[in-house]
Amino acid sequence: MVTDVSPGGPPGVGDNAAARARRGLLVVGSFVVLFYLIEIVNTALFHTLNRTFGLRPRSLDGVLDILTFPLLHSSLAHLMSNTLPLIIFGFLVFLSGHRVFITALAASWLASGLVVWLIGGASITVGASGLVFGLFAFLLVRGFINRNWWQIVLSVVLFMAYGGILFGVLPTVASFISWQAHLGGAIGGVSAALLLSTRRPGALPAGR
Repeated sequence: MVTDVSPGGPPGVGDNAAARARRGLLVVGSFVVLFYLIEIVNTALFHTLNRTFGLRPRSLDGVLDILTFPLLHSSLAHLMSNTLPLIIFGFLVFLSGHRVFITALAASWLASGLVVWLIGGASITVGASGLVFGLFAFLLVRGFINRNWWQIVLSVVLFMAYGGILFGVLPTVASFISWQAHLGGAIGGVSAALLLSTRRPGALPAGR
């Protein structure tokens, strides 16, 4: 199917792959820069923000920490370990559109926080790794849900390159980090893929 990509076309028609890629780099890049700005401030304050805005499991006031804990990290090294996968997975999700990106990110964020709040350990939890696991899980399963061969190929490539991080959802393997955040993020990513499924009952899968 051929579409008009002229600037004067209807909304969304000129939304070609190159323009979407540029926006994806800008949005995801800005998101990561925000993490580093917060880490600079947090470091200057000797990471006291973690005690105030880190996620405290099963505490009533800790519910609000679900909104803030992924923005904080225990150290610069902790943030750097999340940076590259967050950029790669976030960019790849954004290529499907800003609505898809926002939905996958929000589902990963909320599910990660809820699981930590419900079954997390006694310590305060911070870090964006739940978002990383959520976006990764979304990319892994959406092709199979949508029956989209290009997305399935991407899933296989990503699994071969990064599949080892999935061990991070196991408490016996990741006892020294928040496996609960990883597990919750993955649940959120899969939930977002199901919510955003392009399949419709009785309809044949369409090529994209």
